[in-house]
Amino acid sequence: MLKVPPKALPANMVLRALLCNCLLALFAAAVAAGPPGPPLRIVVFGDSLVAGFGLKPSEAFPAQLERALKARGHSVEVINAGVSGDTTAGGLERVGWAVPEHTDAVILELGANDALRGLDPARAKANLDRIIAIIKASGAQVLLAGMLAPHNLGEAYARAFDAIYPDLAAKHGVMLYPFFLDGVALNAKLSLADGLHPNSEGVAKITERILPLVEQLIQRVDAHTGTRSKG
Repeated sequence: MLKVPPKALPANMVLRALLCNCLLALFAAAVAAGPPGPPLRIVVFGDSLVAGFGLKPSEAFPAQLERALKARGHSVEVINAGVSGDTTAGGLERVGWAVPEHTDAVILELGANDALRGLDPARAKANLDRIIAIIKASGAQVLLAGMLAPHNLGEAYARAFDAIYPDLAAKHGVMLYPFFLDGVALNAKLSLADGLHPNSEGVAKITERILPLVEQLIQRVDAHTGTRSKG
């Protein structure tokens, strides 16, 4: 029969006590933390550029952004609230019901169709101004994705239109991504045959470029709500 040396017994008892204390501490921490909360909800509110015109749903910007954020460790749900052909006026009409309750953040991308149709920049600015105010009143953080006017409409029109986004971002204190199609516009390899909409690779490029700013947006949500979307 194996005999345990008398001096070994206290050491075994100490080790068991330490293990028990560690397990109790881990259990207490888990109880204090509680169950994981719901994922942070981001709504992408815009036109065909985010709706995924000509693409599979899994290739659209909201889907690619959600995958990229999850790969970075964020617990998020990214909702596609894009409507092809939408203008700022159309967005204003539907923002009240298209952005669900308990939305944490909104990426607002509208204005491209206003510019393509040569609509009054002052009216587009007023519409976006009201949209941002409505979203902020709901408690959601906003990332404004800018657009640039085609220069065939004239320099005066382009100046007035291009100033919409930095002006509104400063007025409302929201984050600004100056040009949603940055690095993609006029690149045939990253665009569909129409030369206007990004293809899947183009959306991937947009996602890559805007991702750091979206992570800053999430940090704003976390600071505002006192929650953490990233483990």
